[in-house]
Amino acid sequence: MARITAAFGASHSVMLAATLDDWQHNFRQSDLRMPFFDREGRACTYAQLLAQVPAHAAEQIAPARIAERYAQVQAALAHLKQAIAAAQLDVLVIVGDDQYELFQDTHMPAVGIYYGENIRNADRAHAERNLKAPELWYRTAQMRRFEDIEPRSYPCHKPLALHLIEQLVEREFDISAISGLPEGAHEGHAYSFIHRWFLQDVALPIIPVFVNTYNPPNPPLPRRCVSLGAAMRQSIEAFPDDLRVGLLASGGMSHFVVDEELDRGLLQALADKDMAHLAALDPRRLKAGSSEIRNWIIVASAVQHLDLRWSSYTPAYRTPALSGTGLGFAHWY
Repeated sequence: MARITAAFGASHSVMLAATLDDWQHNFRQSDLRMPFFDREGRACTYAQLLAQVPAHAAEQIAPARIAERYAQVQAALAHLKQAIAAAQLDVLVIVGDDQYELFQDTHMPAVGIYYGENIRNADRAHAERNLKAPELWYRTAQMRRFEDIEPRSYPCHKPLALHLIEQLVEREFDISAISGLPEGAHEGHAYSFIHRWFLQDVALPIIPVFVNTYNPPNPPLPRRCVSLGAAMRQSIEAFPDDLRVGLLASGGMSHFVVDEELDRGLLQALADKDMAHLAALDPRRLKAGSSEIRNWIIVASAVQHLDLRWSSYTPAYRTPALSGTGLGFAHWY
């Protein structure tokens, strides 16, 4: 039967594709347009964030401090790429989210699974036409998630994907089944980042699992994510072929306001296999990019038979208002 032998977590923030100069200078302008929320889930402004920063805020964004964090993150990315390769997987299930890349408000599934033979990533020239960021440097960073010259199709594992859909339906989960991409469409950032940073040198089939983390009115509650993860493990283990299966949570952690308490509490819960903590997370704190923590909850619940052996966390503050991203990486085996 199929076995889940490894799992991973990886932020996919544009910060990971940006330069050190972007970290030290350019985000101070782009963050003026980012969506911010307070701990109660209420929208707030950059000016409101700036008005309530602690006295030590300037220390957090000193150039040397930012350079130190940048180096830490680059090392974590390299470590995780090696770990994925060393796991010798037959298939990687990527739990990610869609931000109006394939789905729109006219149809926004809470959970979807892609079962095509392959999935396409766009080339940079095609992708640039659809990028909306006004800053050239920001668009340049975004484009690093796309193919250099021409589109590329990456392999998927259709038999296991179909099995996973059927088994989850048996377990009373309503799954949107996606057989392919519309003409001109391409995989979203949660998947293209993983392909570009970690899977360029290996022909590892994936199964894209889409979770609506961002968009009201139907993001799954954290406790539902715990249930889904447990059901995914049962479903995968019911597949008759002998496969080494990996899971990967794509996205997070907290952003665009760095919430170290939330992030460090999450990592501790992952290490302790504390599903009660994960299930009880307040959805009001899972707004904007922080909503992608749902993907981590699903994976953590699916791999309770494994141990969290390595993790890296960087609170990547980048502006005087202490906006930024909690950049997290993890490896279970």
